[in-house]
Amino acid sequence: MTGHRPTGHRTADGPGPGQQPVPGEARWPMATAVGTAMVLTVLLPDDLRLAPRWVVPLVEGLLLVALIAGDPGRIDRRSTALRALSIALVGVLVLSAAWSTAQLVDDLVHGGNETASAAALLRAGGGVWGNTVLAFSLLYFELDSGGPAVRAHRMPAAPALAFPQQLTPELSPPHWRPRYIDYLYLGLTNSTAFSPTDVMPLAPWAKIAMAAQSIISLLILGLVVARAVNVLA
Repeated sequence: MTGHRPTGHRTADGPGPGQQPVPGEARWPMATAVGTAMVLTVLLPDDLRLAPRWVVPLVEGLLLVALIAGDPGRIDRRSTALRALSIALVGVLVLSAAWSTAQLVDDLVHGGNETASAAALLRAGGGVWGNTVLAFSLLYFELDSGGPAVRAHRMPAAPALAFPQQLTPELSPPHWRPRYIDYLYLGLTNSTAFSPTDVMPLAPWAKIAMAAQSIISLLILGLVVARAVNVLA
């Protein structure tokens, strides 16, 4: 599929009735989130990382550079190759976060180097929890409604995630589209409330992803806090 920028003319795969293409979202919020996840991964203890210190951040960085090179500035180029790169990047982020969570839980159950000190445990737990929030926010950002490039051109009649602006369109600006900050907020609130807050999952994959994130967050926060209190007692 060849890439092109949105215009005001309707094409075969263009906006539906009453819809207009909008400028694509700036790349930097998504890139900043990936960069933050890379830093958090580097700062994790060795036994909580999926691979040696620089391997996962290097892979994530290369995938991010390829995405920026293929669609710089704003995310509005619809391309099979770029879509595959985006999904690969999200997959690495989610896999790394899930691995770190599993290792942290194992260390908490069986005892590990970072569990002997409350300060070290809270740092490690905070890093793992932060990575899960970022990884799932990028997962929602990439999979909802076909991804950010598709959303710039048109919104489907039945999105996977229903935001308040979609449920009450009279309160939203014309041609509103969810941006990365909306998905980051979703990831953060889902990790703290352990349930949907203002964004409703409609598609099965969205329900499964939000349920998995809630369970992961509950494991991290519950076990880390309990262990930290036990160490301080």
